[in-house]
Amino acid sequence: MKRIHCIVLLLIGFGLSKTAFPQTANPGQYKYVFTVAKDGSGDYKYIQDAIDAMRVYPLSPITLYIKNGVYNEKIELPATNTDVTFIGESVDKTIISFNDYSGRGKLTTFTSFTAKISGNRFRAENISFVNTAGPVGQALALYVDADKALFKNCKFLGNQDTIFASGETARQLFIGCYIEGTTDFIFGAATAVFQHCTIRAKANSYITAASTTPGKKYGFVFLDCRVIADSSVNKLFLGRPWRAHAKTVFIRCELPKAIAPEGWNNWGNAENEKTTFYAEYKNSGEGSGMSKRPGWAKILSDQEAKDYELEKIFSTSNPLLPNETDWYKPAEPRPFQWPSAKAMRKD
Repeated sequence: MKRIHCIVLLLIGFGLSKTAFPQTANPGQYKYVFTVAKDGSGDYKYIQDAIDAMRVYPLSPITLYIKNGVYNEKIELPATNTDVTFIGESVDKTIISFNDYSGRGKLTTFTSFTAKISGNRFRAENISFVNTAGPVGQALALYVDADKALFKNCKFLGNQDTIFASGETARQLFIGCYIEGTTDFIFGAATAVFQHCTIRAKANSYITAASTTPGKKYGFVFLDCRVIADSSVNKLFLGRPWRAHAKTVFIRCELPKAIAPEGWNNWGNAENEKTTFYAEYKNSGEGSGMSKRPGWAKILSDQEAKDYELEKIFSTSNPLLPNETDWYKPAEPRPFQWPSAKAMRKD
């Protein structure tokens, strides 16, 4: 019995010694730069394998470099994988693609994604997110519910429900991106800003379907964007409310002739007109005429338009959170610098 007791005590002591070892000690033991390449020249051939190898709640930001190639995989960055940056080699040649859609087996709208991003302070540059299912119903290219997520020079290709900008308290920024789709192809509850983006409509339908939660000042904001439409499109709406308190604003955007004269739709429920906030300010193009917009849609005054600056849109009551006040500020493009395939550790 004494011998058994000694073994138990030794095992307990060993366990305590491992548990007591501080998680924040020796950060250099962890890897912070990962590479993915289909040709085998990186750490991994698949993006999800690289994600799975990352330390959760990392002690320093993590960068994943992705070489050109079509990565046919469904990826998910969990909420525990914070502070991760994806940098593609080229936006037109670094492609994450899958073909799931709602109704395929047990899949729903919210599980049909090609990429799901939940880790806060995520950043992506020079990558195309694609759902190739075709016009078969809801099929997400991107599901993002991360807070302080930033997409720069990226493409989002799909049909219905291309981007699900989710997260009731999430803030997201899309800069210089290209987004295409058919119906409600930008939808969700997040506070999401699309700045200097090209928005392509491929069918007579609705660009946005916000589900902004009650009490939020901002929903979807389009700043200095260009909306284009296929030649077959002649009745395109800027938005309709997926939920009653939807908020969507287009500011200094170029709107095509295909925009319906009324611009906005109440989704078949006049009660929505009392709670939605749809507004425009100094848009241009053949579709920007305001004379036939409904009375429940708003034209912003010069003073009101000043509230639609990034600093005001993304302001918060907790400035002590990581990168709280500067994550959305303009920054120089991150160059694609292919590192050694060897494990790279932070000093």
